[in-house]
Amino acid sequence: MSSMNITASPRPEGRPQPGRGRKRLAQAALGVALTGLFLWLAFSQSRLDEVAAALGQARAPAVLAALVAFLLGYACRVARWRAMLTAHNPALRWRDCAGPLFASVAANNVLPFRLGDLVRSFGFCKQLGISQGVAVTTLFVERLFDLLVVLAFLAGALAFLGGGGLVRLTSMIPVFSAAALAGLLLFPAVFERIALIVTAVLRRVLPGLAERLSSEIHRGVETIVHVSAPATMIRLLIWSVLAWSFEGLVFWFCALALPTVAAPQAAWLALPVGTLATVIPSSPGFIGTFDFFVAQAMARLGNTMAAGAAFAVLTHILLWAPPTLLGGLHLLSHPVRNLFKTENA
Repeated sequence: MSSMNITASPRPEGRPQPGRGRKRLAQAALGVALTGLFLWLAFSQSRLDEVAAALGQARAPAVLAALVAFLLGYACRVARWRAMLTAHNPALRWRDCAGPLFASVAANNVLPFRLGDLVRSFGFCKQLGISQGVAVTTLFVERLFDLLVVLAFLAGALAFLGGGGLVRLTSMIPVFSAAALAGLLLFPAVFERIALIVTAVLRRVLPGLAERLSSEIHRGVETIVHVSAPATMIRLLIWSVLAWSFEGLVFWFCALALPTVAAPQAAWLALPVGTLATVIPSSPGFIGTFDFFVAQAMARLGNTMAAGAAFAVLTHILLWAPPTLLGGLHLLSHPVRNLFKTENA
């Protein structure tokens, strides 16, 4: 399960802004409230003992297959990130990138305010031999590819599994997303002009910040130029499709693991629906929002609410626990210090 928030987290500068603490407290309160609401909605239509009984009947071989598919999917994500970073540090190996990526996912799973994105953007730059501008840019580009592929999965699921009048509308969303993605990645000069305009405005009011941002923007544009090369674009798209296909197999094997799931093909609808639901504010780990929409997607294609809820719980555990464990171990062995200190790669 990967979040679909496609904007990179901004870097704090200077002294704390007045009201930031109150704003974050309000955001946290809203997330907790929505988590409680969606958890209630997810399980209010089924008996908890039926959900627990369905989970108790899970077939171990299928669960193991789902775990293998999960690891293969994240292996593809690591390879995709490395393909972007090697333009600035060709010596990077797959294992060099794996730890920081898992660490960022683990942080997002247990900490509020998407702190995992900050960890990935600023916490491991020195270790990876890259600048913070490059880290932020690759995260943004990665989210764009994720959004494109997930929307394509949604359109395909609605078209092949049934979606009524939504099919024609939804099937066009990936087309527009692809056009926007191509516009950003194939015409980096436009991105550079916008960035330079922002820098020029900042130079008048915050010259120190503008000076620091100039070098980061330059490195970010270099990354966009590297990514926009046709060969690189094709490679990144292939890694993205593979990553989400393996994640789809996680959903599929979880459906096969539960005897109470009568329509396992609904897992391919639950994948994009549950993933897109992560844009809704909630507690860390997307508890509640993910579970409700996954259960609803399963029920839409003929499964009972109890089976859908059990499927949501099993899938959520398999998507949450492995990266949290692996990423937590990496953070323990490579603690992040001076998160917002400028590091020049």
